Amino acid sequence: MFYCYVLKSERTGQRYVGSCEHLEERLTRHNLGNVPATKHVTPWIMLHREAFHTRRQAVSRELYYKTGRGRDDLDRMLGRSPRRLAPTS
Repeated sequence: MFYCYVLKSERTGQRYVGSCEHLEERLTRHNLGNVPATKHVTPWIMLHREAFHTRRQAVSRELYYKTGRGRDDLDRMLGRSPRRLAPTS
């Protein structure tokens, strides 16, 4: 199985979206500071995970969650209000 996952920094509240094959191993690597993109805001907790049969499906979902619409969907799923842009005049 392959996974798309969402982490939250316990220190800053920052969210991180990634994908991998071995989920628990990957979370351990994030928390040990072995992932350059996340080492500066450890520790991390798992907020959400989705399982897929192929790496392509997991990466596709990861890329979607990194778009504006995907972030809004995550906010709704995780019980937060989506960010809204200020109206333009």
